[in-house]
This record gives sequence, structure tokens and C-alpha cells, in this order.
Amino acid sequence: MPDLDGEERRVRIADLLLRLRRVGITDQRVVSAIEAVPRDLFVEADTRNEAYAERALPIPCGQTIPAPVIVGMMTAALDPQPEDRILEVGTGSGYQAAVLSKLCQRVYTIDRFRTLVSAAESRFKTLRLANITTLVGDGTAGWPEHAPFDKIIVTAAEEAVPEALFDQLRTGGILVAPVGPGDGIQELKRYVRTAAGIEEAKLADVRFVPLIPGVAERL
Repeated sequence: MPDLDGEERRVRIADLLLRLRRVGITDQRVVSAIEAVPRDLFVEADTRNEAYAERALPIPCGQTIPAPVIVGMMTAALDPQPEDRILEVGTGSGYQAAVLSKLCQRVYTIDRFRTLVSAAESRFKTLRLANITTLVGDGTAGWPEHAPFDKIIVTAAEEAVPEALFDQLRTGGILVAPVGPGDGIQELKRYVRTAAGIEEAKLADVRFVPLIPGVAERL
């Protein structure tokens, strides 16, 4: 499948921006960040023509890139600010990290698959995104060397958010994650760490790949 030409990309991005507004994603910073990141560069060649369609698409290592409105919803819920240091658990294609990089000071992103991290790093370099730091590692353990984080986003589902991630979230910080069974419908939740504890709110029903502990041995 050939790359999208400039005009076709502009048309599809414009349609995506309309869909974001229809579901209530109106924060202009978030909308502009999504507009600035060419999603078709983050999908596989055989699905490039579907890059802006409203569905998740397969990527290597049995993973997926979430549907674009879900990325917009999670980004808006995270409320990224220019001074924020954000941890992403689940680099995947790198698309979510690329969007966040337009909105914050630095993104720290972890994935258990070396193949995915390497491909994402190449895309970041192509797009000249210099404020993203990557790690091949166990996302369930977070990245304590760089904690505490202002915001944390998890792009794979588990029955409960790992305590290590809450421990690495500063007071006043926000964590957004899908919570539920890895093989069924999950709830996208937004957590805020307060001085009194963790407050949570449900955002939507979603379906993500499962969050798996450890580092993949071969990929």
C-alpha cells in the first residue's frame, strides 16, 4: 500500500478532527497535537489506507494501535501541560507518545517488545521528536528512576492498575488506564492522586490488549 499523499492525508486528518469535536474533544491544544502527528506513519504498510478509520489496527508483536478517537479521549483526560513529565506504559507504535510529546515537557515510554520500541524510535527520529525517552522493560513496574511523574497513561488493560504506577504518580497527578479483563470489554478510567488517596472516574467502555508483566524474550 503506497503512502498517503499530502492532500489525501489532509482530508483524512480534517475528518478525524471533526470526529473528535463530535465526541466532545474540544481542547484546542489536544486537537492541534493530533492534527500535527501523521497517524499513517505509525501503522503497517498493509493497513495504511485505514490509518484514520475509527477502529484499532494491528501492529507487530500481536499488539494494536488504538482507534484515533480513543487516543484523543485518553489524551484529553490526561490533561497534559507544557511542564509535565509523562510516563506511558505500552509504547506500541509510538503514536500516543508522539501526540503527547507535542503537549508536555518530556514523555517516558516503556514497552516489553524491543521490536516495537526500535520501530517507534525510528518514527520519533523521522518526525524530529526529541523529548521522548524510551525503554524496553516491564511496564507494570513503571520507571522509578524518573519518578514521580505528573501524569501516567497506560495503553493496555489489566484487572487493576499496578500499585507501582500509583506509587510513581505525584500528588495531584492524573493516571488514565483501561481496567478489566484482557479478553473482554474494559472500562477506561481516570484516576487522580490526592492527599487523601486515589479518586477515580469512568470515562468509557473500551477494548485494549492485555498488560503483560515482564520483558518479551524474543521480540
